[in-house]
Amino acid sequence: MKLWAGRFGKATDALVDDFHSSISFDQRLFEQDIQGSIAHATMLGEQGIIPREDAEKIVAGLKGILEDAREGKITWQTDSEDIHMNVESLLTERIGEAGKRLHTGRSRNDQVALDTRMYARKACRETEDLLKELLQVLLDTAQENLHTVMPGYTHLQKAQPITLAHHLTAYVQMFLRDRERFRRAGEAADVMVLGSGALAGTTYPLNRERVAELLGFSRISENSLDGVSDRDFLLDYLSAASICMMHLSRFCEELILWNTNEFRFVEMDDGFATGSSIMPQKKNPDVAELIRGKTGRVYGDLMGLLTVMKGIPLAYNKDMQEDKESFFDARDTLVKSLTVFTAMLKTVTFRKDVMEKGASGGFTNATDCADYLVRKGVPFRDAHKVVGELVAHCLTEDKALLDLTLEELKSFHPAFEQDVFGDLSMKACVEKRNIPGAPAPEQVQAAIDSARKQLV
Repeated sequence: MKLWAGRFGKATDALVDDFHSSISFDQRLFEQDIQGSIAHATMLGEQGIIPREDAEKIVAGLKGILEDAREGKITWQTDSEDIHMNVESLLTERIGEAGKRLHTGRSRNDQVALDTRMYARKACRETEDLLKELLQVLLDTAQENLHTVMPGYTHLQKAQPITLAHHLTAYVQMFLRDRERFRRAGEAADVMVLGSGALAGTTYPLNRERVAELLGFSRISENSLDGVSDRDFLLDYLSAASICMMHLSRFCEELILWNTNEFRFVEMDDGFATGSSIMPQKKNPDVAELIRGKTGRVYGDLMGLLTVMKGIPLAYNKDMQEDKESFFDARDTLVKSLTVFTAMLKTVTFRKDVMEKGASGGFTNATDCADYLVRKGVPFRDAHKVVGELVAHCLTEDKALLDLTLEELKSFHPAFEQDVFGDLSMKACVEKRNIPGAPAPEQVQAAIDSARKQLV
């Protein structure tokens, strides 16, 4: 019999039992549910709301259930609907009448909100740790490549020379922002809502601050309606997860491109690639492609919950049961993606020689050539025109700027002198960009040092 069956004259239809039940997915909240119940029962006993001996029996019984659940000794029952009813039914079965007092001053509405917040806090901390590991790999790789010159791109066309370290630290900045977003999402989840009841609190003299203390929450909710109906903290997590997956996807897209025969900037490790069932020469970057594909899945989780929440009147509605599958799926997908991406990145071989050769093509030093003329007193717009004409000439002659003689350069503008050749080397082009945020090794080293401090 359902624990709420007193008002009903007949049992629910078997189809409804299956459709209504959430135990298939919310069973992963068993630790949070039991820990929350232990704190609630402890407070009930301390407040004299239930007899202290009953509170002690409840706590002991819950700890036994928690231990058994961790060891996989419990089979959760569909006819008990959800993890909350499963735990309460099992508790009463084990300790008798005292178990029926557990739900005093509590509703499943504030109970599920509490459990989900506890799980979300844990998920945010977990994601922060995974991002820290990824950032350390990125920073170590950048440190090793302070002087590895490569072409920078706009519109997927070679633009200006940079270093691999500079490129990698761009992603460092992205993932640092991701880490901060998960920190804020964790703060949003760090609100103890138990005591909100179904929607209007309770007549029992609950000590909500005591429950918050026992569960490690920094504060309690200030409105019971909002306490049971708020899922913004999950949307914060899903939004952060979507942005983080977008960053992973962008990085994967570049690795996929760089792994092609056309680029040859990287070599993917055999352990993180697959072959073809028909083409024996193939080595496919499937891990990177899967992460790129799974990004859309996490976007879907975010849009799904936003859509569920958009038309729900206060306070709790059964629609909100749909929050957990989206959240759990996004969390699982992100954790797997971060874990495998970090492992893959550790094994990538960056082909420095090919990168440096690539930087020399495509007139990546054209801007520096214009800047050279500016330093000789030529207005920038005039210098821009002169270098554009030089590039057109080089394309006709199948030459690079550094292949031209001084006489050829002077035929386009008399300001060119012998020192232009040293000024247009790839090394010089990078090292001259020596302002904060630019690719000069000195500046990239400062960026690496700053990022490391943020990870402490």
